[in-house]
Amino acid sequence: MARLKVKYTEEVAPALFKKFGYKSTMQIPKIDKVVVNVGCGEARENPKVLDAVVKDLSAITGQKAIITIAKKSVANFKLREGMPVGAKVTLRGDKMWEFLDRLFNVALPRVRDFRGISANAFDGRGNYALGVKEQLIFPEIEYDKIDKIRGMDIVICTTAQSDEEARELLTLVGAPFER
Repeated sequence: MARLKVKYTEEVAPALFKKFGYKSTMQIPKIDKVVVNVGCGEARENPKVLDAVVKDLSAITGQKAIITIAKKSVANFKLREGMPVGAKVTLRGDKMWEFLDRLFNVALPRVRDFRGISANAFDGRGNYALGVKEQLIFPEIEYDKIDKIRGMDIVICTTAQSDEEARELLTLVGAPFER
């Protein structure tokens, strides 16, 4: 079982139960899923770019990425409905816990001048989003084998009812929030 999942069940869940005074253990917030998304606008000129994005995303997450397509046509971006525009992966279960462990303890500390992630990126419903400027911070990516540095969006979806509960959950799990 994943190290972070063990920490959640043995330490984090009882601490949250005690702090917020829930009546049932089912009220304790938990991490539901993690969505990793890479937008790739240059894919409309060169479809081969998407293969590299899917390969990198699959290496980072350990799960095959799916290609996302445009829902609307936007003339200013020369984009038509149905064109491929990026890739995403939705992680749940043990793969999610392993990814979060690597993100918090290996990848984020490798960011230059890293002081912590912003504590203000909650959406009001207990979900947290952060952007990463380059995929090189993950140890699975080799610098020589990439064609271009790309960023990614990482969204951590929780079952928390408020941002305060979600912030406490992520802090106890080990998210490196800035002081």
